[in-house]
Amino acid sequence: MPVTASSADPTRVPRLPADFVWGASTAAYQIEGAADEDGKGASIWDTFVRRPGAVLDGHTGDVACDHYHRFDEDVALMRRLGLDAYRFSIAWPRVLPAGAGKVEPRGLDFYDRLVDALLDAGIEPTPTLFHWDLPQALEDEGGWLNRDTAYHFAEYATVVAERLGDRVKRWITLNEPFVHMSFGYGFGVHAPGRALLLDALPVAHHQLLAHGLTTTALRTNVPGAHVLIANNCTPVRLRSDARADEDAAAASAYDVLHNRLFNDPVLLGRYPDLSPYGMTDESWGGIVRDGDLASVAQPLDGLGINYYNPTWITAPADPSGGLPFDLAEPEETYERTAFGWPVVPDGLTELLTGLKARYGEALPPLWITENGCSQPAGTEDQARIDYLAGHIAAVAEASARGVDVRGYFTWSLLDNFEWAEGYHQRFGLVEVDFATGLRTPRASFAWYRDLIAAHRP
Repeated sequence: MPVTASSADPTRVPRLPADFVWGASTAAYQIEGAADEDGKGASIWDTFVRRPGAVLDGHTGDVACDHYHRFDEDVALMRRLGLDAYRFSIAWPRVLPAGAGKVEPRGLDFYDRLVDALLDAGIEPTPTLFHWDLPQALEDEGGWLNRDTAYHFAEYATVVAERLGDRVKRWITLNEPFVHMSFGYGFGVHAPGRALLLDALPVAHHQLLAHGLTTTALRTNVPGAHVLIANNCTPVRLRSDARADEDAAAASAYDVLHNRLFNDPVLLGRYPDLSPYGMTDESWGGIVRDGDLASVAQPLDGLGINYYNPTWITAPADPSGGLPFDLAEPEETYERTAFGWPVVPDGLTELLTGLKARYGEALPPLWITENGCSQPAGTEDQARIDYLAGHIAAVAEASARGVDVRGYFTWSLLDNFEWAEGYHQRFGLVEVDFATGLRTPRASFAWYRDLIAAHRP
């Protein structure tokens, strides 16, 4: 059913539990800049943005929000918001420039300063260890198609945990492994720009293996570590004119690829049926080895959910095209973000309650680790306020139905480098002038601040 809220008055948004965690999210390549400072190595995004036509208008993340030099200013903004927690990512090539081997102490020093600044502001640091910026040196050796990358990732995580684990307890291993696999290796529209289609599936297993190995590393090196993975999930919907058997099979196949491929192994210790994708051998031809799934399926302390909108699916118009589904447009009329994405708050309730129904006792506490929208430039952003109000109300509705949701991190604190869209999509509670770096809080910043304050005991 539709979820509504009074977006003008944050005190009228349905209340969540008193200990609910309110946060905001960012990612290293999207905000840090300082692309080659203090010994940082090149990432696949440093390489990809220089490929002609890869990013709209040739934009790069070389400077981005210059957070590397202005993080104190950004932490001050978080303090003004009243955030409980801040989700950021650590740039792997800033810590290990070649992805393995020599550690760059100046990279660790930066995150050390950031963590201390957050704690001084009363904000819990929540780092993500991988948000798509794989060291280019490892991509040159095969990237996530190479099993060794999973072991290098665990070694990198150990280095970071040994430095920050005395102060950081909540960790996220990977961000959106589905999107990184499909956009980066399947279709080539994100770094590293490989268009392998279904031959990209090994990337899924190697990322999940990295998650498992890193979960062990974190728990070994951080007493009381709280470990999550952040998966991009979507409700899969059919149109009313769907052909029952064909379209339902296509929707099931899409659900397997987008949702279950990355949730089933970590929650159930097994992969879903991948026969629609030609995978009938449980070992994937030796890619999945003995002991891998036991590592992947270690109990999670929480599951991060990144939600933006449902996905509508039909049977493929051309069955020889390689994929067992086609993407479709909804028949309903929805408000759209500046990105063109439909605004469907009740899809978030559907997703959360659906996860509880599917996984039952195997489902750990849920965290909304990303949710937000792009809107036109400017500081009067009522459409973003409406979006946040509706989606937070949807979380409250899921909570009322018995889903254990512990926190909400909006995307994003700042306007940032939005991957292949460059600086053309603006997701921030804070507007950033990319020519000067000037930060200007939007109306949504004040609204979110007041919402958080209204939830305080």
